[in-house]
Amino acid sequence: MTQHSPGPGFRPRAAVAMSPEAADAVLDAESLRTLRTLCDLAPLPALDDLSTPRARSVLAGADLLVTGWGCPPLDAEVLRAAPKLRAVVHTAGSVRGLVTDACWERGIEVSSAAAANAVPVAEYTLAMILLSGKRVLEQARAYRAARRRDDWLRTPRTVGNHRRRIGILSASLTGRRVVELLRPHDLDVLLYDPYVSAAEAAELGVERVEPAELFARCDTVSVHTPLLPATRGLVGRELIEAMPEGAVLINTSRGAVVDQDALTDAVLAGRVRAVLDVTDPEPLPPDHPLWDCEDALITPHLAGSLGNEWRRLAETALAETARWASGAGFLHPVRRERLPFLA
Repeated sequence: MTQHSPGPGFRPRAAVAMSPEAADAVLDAESLRTLRTLCDLAPLPALDDLSTPRARSVLAGADLLVTGWGCPPLDAEVLRAAPKLRAVVHTAGSVRGLVTDACWERGIEVSSAAAANAVPVAEYTLAMILLSGKRVLEQARAYRAARRRDDWLRTPRTVGNHRRRIGILSASLTGRRVVELLRPHDLDVLLYDPYVSAAEAAELGVERVEPAELFARCDTVSVHTPLLPATRGLVGRELIEAMPEGAVLINTSRGAVVDQDALTDAVLAGRVRAVLDVTDPEPLPPDHPLWDCEDALITPHLAGSLGNEWRRLAETALAETARWASGAGFLHPVRRERLPFLA
């Protein structure tokens, strides 16, 4: 099989493979213009079915695929139709449902925009940590109902963000970004990650502890663990029951990392509060009690890239395409050996 080599003068043939809706959201007109300066781009619409005659014709000459939400798995059958394919630039985070063993066996290089998508998730997390520490939503609700201000000098000392203990569950891309964003604040940050040593934690400016201590000591615990077989139900009843009275659990990772029933029991009992951008299942059933519980804030999986934040995903993909075509290699490669630790 003859393949072109990326490097000076190489102009890859590329195609967009994702749902048309994802392509319209992530790749605006300016992004597409830039992409066309970097490669010979197959005409749109994006490929969302890789078995059609049109898709097979495009795949036959493609060196690179720009993928996104709604792209079918790149399995052995697809790769047989794409003999020249050498690289995948993914405009979203996880590549688990997209990149198959056949891709790794072919030696296809893979890039992901996970680092770019971690930015808004971390920003959401920071905002929720600070808002929940100040009990902003609860106080706004009470203020609206009473139409008068309570005696603010009687505010309990449990309210506020000075020296509040924040627990970070997993030093993932997002978890590390949250740690960075917390650094300027007067907060004490604890971390549990089995792959981070105490010395590495010290370099991050956090205290490394085991899960039981993280949940028992922290006023807020923020979950950033990818959903893997080993992490399903990781935040179980025992850890949730160890949380201090009035503590907050924030989950922007995956709902199934947390025991939803155990968390529901604790929230309904008034023991803990919850900020959930993800649930298990997602969404919760319409009659689930957390919908009407004032100690639970449930948002519709919006912490990740939305609206103008999609531009960051596109810029990352464009930069990766330019690097690969020049022979510089990806700045954000996905390695096969790292898959067991990635979302």
